[in-house]
This record gives sequence, C-alpha cells and structure tokens, in this order.
Amino acid sequence: MTAMDFSIILFQIIVLVFSVVIHEVSHGFVANELGDPTAKNAGRLTLNPLKHLDPFGSVILPLLMAILPGGIIFGWAKPVPYNPYNLKDPKKGAAFIAAAGPVSNFLTAGIFALVYRLAQGNLAFEPLLPFLGVVVVINIVLGVFNLVPIPPLDGSKILFSVLPVRFLPFMQSLERYGMLILVFFIFFGISIISPIISFLARLLLG
Repeated sequence: MTAMDFSIILFQIIVLVFSVVIHEVSHGFVANELGDPTAKNAGRLTLNPLKHLDPFGSVILPLLMAILPGGIIFGWAKPVPYNPYNLKDPKKGAAFIAAAGPVSNFLTAGIFALVYRLAQGNLAFEPLLPFLGVVVVINIVLGVFNLVPIPPLDGSKILFSVLPVRFLPFMQSLERYGMLILVFFIFFGISIISPIISFLARLLLG
C-alpha cells in the first residue's frame, strides 16, 4: 500500500466518522423538535465524534471494508436514544426520526456534489475533486445502506411504523435476528444496493 493509498483510506474513514455523526445528530435533533429531549439531555446533540463512536461500526468495520476489495467503506455510530412516550404520535414520530438520518446524508451528498460541480474546470480546485467525490459517495452509501429494512437500521424503523399491527410477530422475529441478518447482508448482500449507489453517484457527480 502506497502512502497515497493510505492517505485516501484515512480520509475516507474521517469522512465516514463525521458523516455518521451528522446522521445521528439529525435523529436526535428531529426527536427533540417532536418533543423528546432524551438525546439532548444525554449530550448527544453535538458534533463531537467521541460522543457517538461505536467501536465496531465506526472503527473495526470501516477498516475491514477498506482492506476488502470493492472500495465501499461504510459504518455507523452509537444510536441516539429517544423515548417514544414523549412523542405526541409515537408511530409517526418514529418514522420521522428514523428518516432524518438518511435524509441528512443525502443532503450532505447533494451539497458536496454541488461544490464538486462548481470546482470542475477550475485548475485551482481540480486537486480537490477526488476528495469531494469521496464525501459524496460515502454519504450516498450511508443514506442508501441505512434505508435497508433490517434492524437496527433506519429502514426497519420506517417499515415498522407503516406496517399494520397484525405484522407485530414478524417485526419481533426480524428484530430478534436483525443483527445476524445485517452482518450477513454486509458481507454477501451489498451487491443488491450497489446499483442504487452507483446510479446516485453518477447522477450527482456526472
């Protein structure tokens, strides 16, 4: 591995960490706006990464993904706590809170994609294009990945909020084996969402 390769991997992990922090803070911010101050009271409405890092999701997994072929690096932070009983409409509130994370990643990707487009053709900013592209792609990956309906990902919370009560046994079974299914999906099912990630990257970066 060359020094340049190492620098790019290090930059990807730094971008990932701050992107998942924004993701989690967005959950807490929306929860607070909907009447639940749990995250705020726990000191989680901060961009300080030390408050959010998860040893496996924020460090070990990104390093493993960096070593494995494919070039996609992703992960997660510690979930922001919230109390559904503080919400006026717990079911609808859960969906909004869950959606806030992926939405924040797509917004971040859109903002940096705009900067990327503006920097194209400007010789002074050309060296920054690969790094801007990394920010865009990582946030697209995070947004799409977190919408997969497997617990504990946000997609499962959004799905559960719209399913009728008769699906409760299914939801409970999915939650029971969610982490096992998720690990299997990470290593064997990424190809399912890769076309979506590629499409969005081409759409934003050209």
